[in-house]
Amino acid sequence: MVTRVTYRIFESAYFCSMKNIFKGNPLYSIFTGSCPVCQQESMYVKSNPYKLSSTLKMHERCSHCHTKYKIEPSFFYGAMYVSYAVGIAFAVAAFVISYFFIGTSLVTAFFAIIGTLFIFAPIIMRLSRNIWINFFFDYDPKKTNKAPRTSSENA
Repeated sequence: MVTRVTYRIFESAYFCSMKNIFKGNPLYSIFTGSCPVCQQESMYVKSNPYKLSSTLKMHERCSHCHTKYKIEPSFFYGAMYVSYAVGIAFAVAAFVISYFFIGTSLVTAFFAIIGTLFIFAPIIMRLSRNIWINFFFDYDPKKTNKAPRTSSENA
């Protein structure tokens, strides 16, 4: 029992230290879906990308640093091009794994590609949006330490 508790404490401490190592890197924001400027809060309303009714619903602003995510109307149309590239990467990975490593036939490998793209479509959409927005925003450590405004400060 004691070793299990010790392991969990070590595991959580290790995860937190690794999380802090990557903080400030655009990859942290891309893979976590957090604000690209402060990396403190998720950009998405729901954390589960497979809740299809809200897969792409985003907060208008970060509540921590007040960065507006949608810079202009149709801002995320550019993410479609990124989505194409990310989809190609997933398709190539599915083909290589199914055809070369597992040794399936060519037809089965193509069905593996279709299945992979269908299953990972919500993740690909979010990942491409995260990559796209990180082209336009940089991490700002000054905004990371800034406390969010409370309702009493706004009055």
